Amino acid sequence: MDTISWLLEGDPAIRWQVMRDLTDAAPAKIAAERARVPHEGIGAAVLAAQGSDGAWHLPDEPDWLPTLFMMQLLRATGADSSDPAVASAVERLHTGFRWAEDLGGKPFVEGETEPCINGGALAAGSYFGRPSESLASRLLSEQLADGGWNCDAPKSTRSSFHSTICVLEGLREFELAVGIRTDVTAARRCAEEYLLRRGLFRRLTTGEVANPEFLEFAFPPRYHYDVLRGLDYFRAAGVEPDGRMSDAIRIIESKRQSDGRWILDQAYNEAITVPTGENVGEPSRWNTLRAMRVLQWWGKSVADRGN
Repeated sequence: MDTISWLLEGDPAIRWQVMRDLTDAAPAKIAAERARVPHEGIGAAVLAAQGSDGAWHLPDEPDWLPTLFMMQLLRATGADSSDPAVASAVERLHTGFRWAEDLGGKPFVEGETEPCINGGALAAGSYFGRPSESLASRLLSEQLADGGWNCDAPKSTRSSFHSTICVLEGLREFELAVGIRTDVTAARRCAEEYLLRRGLFRRLTTGEVANPEFLEFAFPPRYHYDVLRGLDYFRAAGVEPDGRMSDAIRIIESKRQSDGRWILDQAYNEAITVPTGENVGEPSRWNTLRAMRVLQWWGKSVADRGN
């Protein structure tokens, strides 16, 4: 079986994105497949696991943790925010959930105190139709001098790959929701440059791999950074491929298996209340989808430059 056919045997959340990003399927067929996401597979499971109070719950975990990461997972499925089941879930979250009092006690979309968490909240809120101007402004005010963010600031003056990718995703979704904002775009460009100066995974000072986990592809990533997540952000954001991405691209290419698939290297799935259907060390449709569309984006740019 070829890789595309294998992907198309997966969850509706996988299938519609494969059709959109990797095939020439007609828009009507893509839309029809996307419409299945809230009602079948992992998208439906996420929605069904929500509590009546709008939050997601796990024993011995604060409610904000599974709530944040389940909303991130729902965003990853690409569920249409206008679907009644999705809209109802978002409304329950907005009216029922509050961050803990020591984290500000605000509604979900207004975030709490740490930029990595707030980047995820901004991304989910913006994607599902509730962009927060105040949260975006807060994140802009917390950007560090080197271009990124760090949850340990101001104690730390150097940015974190983890925090930076979370905020970048949030700011991109915010601009998609409200329109281009010069201040937000400028902040994203500075943060993108932070990653690019480091080749997406290296220490600026020595050029060594900053963290071996950056080379391990995870799904769902939660707040964790890796080069596949970084490159998929650049692709989705419409950034022109840059030569400084080349080593990261080679890492993605090197991890393709002989059957054309990518395996799941890591699963940061604590605080995820539904199974994702994938196991570490086995072929991963989520990683394969993301790797293939990154390589397609990169290859198209190389071909265009050659012309």
